[in-house]
Amino acid sequence: MTCRLLLVDDHSLIRAGVRALVGDIPGYDVIGEADDGSQLLERVRMLAPDIVLLDISMRSTSGLDALTQLRASGNNCKVLILSMHTDPDLIMRALESGAHGYLLKDTSATELEQALAALRNGERYLSPAIAHTVINQALQHTRQGKQATGERHSLTARQLEILRLIVRGKSTREIATGLGLSIKTVETHRSQIMKRLQIHDVAGLVLFAVREKIISLDD
Repeated sequence: MTCRLLLVDDHSLIRAGVRALVGDIPGYDVIGEADDGSQLLERVRMLAPDIVLLDISMRSTSGLDALTQLRASGNNCKVLILSMHTDPDLIMRALESGAHGYLLKDTSATELEQALAALRNGERYLSPAIAHTVINQALQHTRQGKQATGERHSLTARQLEILRLIVRGKSTREIATGLGLSIKTVETHRSQIMKRLQIHDVAGLVLFAVREKIISLDD
């Protein structure tokens, strides 16, 4: 079966370039385009794409805001961020907002094909250069946050439960649904967890959870 793609980027040349690259990859078809994040929800409802290729920086509604709106609507189509930004905090925000992958715009056609294949198979994808950046940031937070070691017991049972789900890659909506909580309640717990541990990104939470044996590497 052909995998249906939707392109959302405010630069027509970028969209044309991605469309051309996709045209050379068997099994994929670009079924629609949008030039702003404000159009994302409507296009997804109309076209029902399998994968959305979404830019972050756009004129009116950013990709992250549009992604948040998409997830809030209950739509779970796969989203691959296609961006020039390499800031690790921005990358983590994108993943936390429900993106399944993050690809740099200067990527090769081969890597685009690999990313699309990963999402199509239910996996996640990060450009190798981005993964390196995120790991470096996580290691830095580990060194800076050694004082947080041993503070596991300052978290409540509910916060520990939510922490385990966060580091397993669950979105806020998935956690809320699974635990029977509101999204706002889960967001409050997430904020309190990060504040208590003095860790402010998911990569740092993962390292803390593994180090404190809250979760194992097998998870």
